[in-house]
Amino acid sequence: MGMDDKINNTAEETAGKIKEGAGRATDDKRLEAEGRTDQTKANLKQAGEKIKDAFKS
Repeated sequence: MGMDDKINNTAEETAGKIKEGAGRATDDKRLEAEGRTDQTKANLKQAGEKIKDAFKS
Protein backbone atom coordinates (compact mmCIF):
# COMPACT_ATOMS: atom_id res chain seq x y z
CA MET A 1 0.00 0.00 0.00
CA GLY A 2 1.37 3.38 -0.94
CA MET A 3 1.98 5.76 1.91
CA ASP A 4 -0.24 8.40 0.27
CA ASP A 5 -3.11 5.93 -0.02
CA LYS A 6 -2.71 4.88 3.59
CA ILE A 7 -2.73 8.50 4.77
CA ASN A 8 -5.78 9.35 2.66
CA ASN A 9 -7.69 6.29 3.86
CA THR A 10 -6.85 7.05 7.49
CA ALA A 11 -7.91 10.67 7.03
CA GLU A 12 -11.20 9.55 5.49
CA GLU A 13 -11.80 7.12 8.33
CA THR A 14 -11.05 9.81 10.91
CA ALA A 15 -13.38 12.27 9.19
CA GLY A 16 -16.09 9.60 9.30
CA LYS A 17 -15.58 9.11 13.02
CA ILE A 18 -15.85 12.86 13.56
CA LYS A 19 -19.06 13.03 11.51
CA GLU A 20 -20.52 10.10 13.40
CA GLY A 21 -19.67 11.70 16.74
CA ALA A 22 -21.09 15.05 15.67
CA GLY A 23 -24.26 13.30 14.52
CA ARG A 24 -24.63 11.60 17.88
CA ALA A 25 -23.97 14.83 19.78
CA THR A 26 -26.57 16.76 17.78
CA ASP A 27 -29.00 13.85 17.43
CA ASP A 28 -28.63 14.08 13.63
CA LYS A 29 -29.21 10.50 12.43
CA ARG A 30 -28.33 11.37 8.82
CA LEU A 31 -24.92 12.79 9.77
CA GLU A 32 -24.25 9.84 12.05
CA ALA A 33 -25.06 7.38 9.26
CA GLU A 34 -22.96 9.34 6.78
CA GLY A 35 -20.00 9.12 9.18
CA ARG A 36 -20.38 5.35 9.46
CA THR A 37 -20.57 5.10 5.67
CA ASP A 38 -17.37 7.12 5.28
CA GLN A 39 -15.60 4.84 7.74
CA THR A 40 -16.77 1.74 5.89
CA LYS A 41 -15.58 3.13 2.55
CA ALA A 42 -12.16 3.89 4.00
CA ASN A 43 -11.88 0.42 5.50
CA LEU A 44 -12.83 -1.20 2.18
CA LYS A 45 -10.23 0.87 0.35
CA GLN A 46 -7.59 -0.19 2.87
CA ALA A 47 -8.55 -3.84 2.43
CA GLY A 48 -8.34 -3.47 -1.36
CA GLU A 49 -4.88 -1.94 -1.09
CA LYS A 50 -3.71 -4.78 1.15
CA ILE A 51 -4.98 -7.33 -1.37
CA LYS A 52 -3.12 -5.56 -4.18
CA ASP A 53 0.05 -5.54 -2.06
CA ALA A 54 -0.29 -9.26 -1.37
CA PHE A 55 -0.34 -10.01 -5.10
CA LYS A 56 2.67 -7.75 -5.77
CA SER A 57 4.90 -9.84 -3.49
